[in-house]
Amino acid sequence: MNTDRPPLVVEKLSAFLTTPLETILRRRIAADPSRHALQLFKTAAAEVPAYRLFLQERGIDPDSIVAGGGFASLPLMDKANYMHKYPLPARCKDGLLAACDRLAVSSGSTGIPTFWPRAMTDELDIASHFEHVFRHSFRADRRATLAVVCFPLGNWVGGVFTASCCWHLAQKGYPLTVATPGNKPDEILRVVRELGPFFEQTVLLGYPPFVKDVIDTGAAQGLDWSTLHIKFVFAGEVFSEEWRSLMLQRVGSAAPCHGSASLYGTADGGVLGNETPLSIAIRRFLSEHPDVARELFGESRLPTLVQYDPVSRYFELIDENTLAVTGDNGVPLIRYHIADRGGLIGHDELIAFLQARGLAALENYGFQGEAFPLPFVWIFGRADFTVSFYGANIYPENVVVGLEQPELANRVSGKFVMEVKNDRNGSEFLCIAVELLPGVMADAGIEAAAASAVHTQLLRLNSEFANYVPPPRQMPRIELRPFGDPEYFPVGVKHRYTRRQTPA
Repeated sequence: MNTDRPPLVVEKLSAFLTTPLETILRRRIAADPSRHALQLFKTAAAEVPAYRLFLQERGIDPDSIVAGGGFASLPLMDKANYMHKYPLPARCKDGLLAACDRLAVSSGSTGIPTFWPRAMTDELDIASHFEHVFRHSFRADRRATLAVVCFPLGNWVGGVFTASCCWHLAQKGYPLTVATPGNKPDEILRVVRELGPFFEQTVLLGYPPFVKDVIDTGAAQGLDWSTLHIKFVFAGEVFSEEWRSLMLQRVGSAAPCHGSASLYGTADGGVLGNETPLSIAIRRFLSEHPDVARELFGESRLPTLVQYDPVSRYFELIDENTLAVTGDNGVPLIRYHIADRGGLIGHDELIAFLQARGLAALENYGFQGEAFPLPFVWIFGRADFTVSFYGANIYPENVVVGLEQPELANRVSGKFVMEVKNDRNGSEFLCIAVELLPGVMADAGIEAAAASAVHTQLLRLNSEFANYVPPPRQMPRIELRPFGDPEYFPVGVKHRYTRRQTPA
């Protein structure tokens, strides 16, 4: 039995429970994140057997790494060269897996599960991201709030991790009650109907397309969402600002920057950043100015844009467009190449960039209240969600904007699958299977409206599409599918936006 552990847990938990979020953030902003990352490296080199061996095999003396460029010279770790090479206990501090009291699992792109251990104390930094959202976006410090966890429960990281962080907020004094129905629509709707009226607001936390299914199903059953003062916390997928507006409209919210927030998180690193009212207002400006967005992000699609705590999670940009992160956890991460495509920019640098390109007042885009000068990171959706058509990369983020137009919003769910098919003459065409809302029947009018709207948005947002695809081939073909279609939109299965090329 480890008798040293209880005092450490009490110390860290007490610091979290008694220190106001504003104090935590101001301290982090004033700190030198590179020095903190260097200190975490020194600790990992001394206390983590696998990392010590990782360095030895590469001829690196930890004492030779000093401030300046030394940290950036360290080798990148990734799943292949570190996580899959060394035993799980050796990747933990002091080689003790038992020092971690909980586990999460990620399947990754290969489908092979990877276990990610952590201790309750590792969650406290992550809970600060949830606190940032609940306090500054939803004012949950002063409103009785029902938090409904709609992520899958079990070993998969989303559900239990989210519930645990929300419980930490409740212990800190937030008037917050947590319900954990998981990803079971009927149970979610039962919780919302029976418990929602007892609270001033209800927050649904889950994957964007799943939460939308819940909202659509509830509306089809006669549930008046507007009476429940719904807020959303999303994670796992990039979505458009049109989609955000649609979701808020369906629950009767008129506060675009304070009605929802997206988290940037991974099973290995936890929550790495979160949307704020400031980042949402900026993203809404960029969605209306695609030329400015392309200049900033380098692509025609709009990524997730979040702010992050550079002391808790230290980001670096690798090979100009992928991210590495350093952060403490059950398995400490030192220059861990998460390989997400994205970029970094400082708070003042981004504001100056936008003002130079016509941004007058963020209040025009829904921003209200206080903003913290935290840096920004942006993240694109995974590359395997694209299809190549006449050499143009077609992104789900481009297509989804078309399906969220007002003439379609009450007919289609927003889910779709892109394919490049061949017609009888062997010519390629872009085919998009689109899911209808419950109770909506397919007709030629919906097909034509969807094809026209998607075509318009592809031309507006994707310069490759506009320039590479011959005009006679630009109009997509729409295949309407019923809600929950087992071939394209099976219920309970993580949605994929693309299929490999198939014959027509």
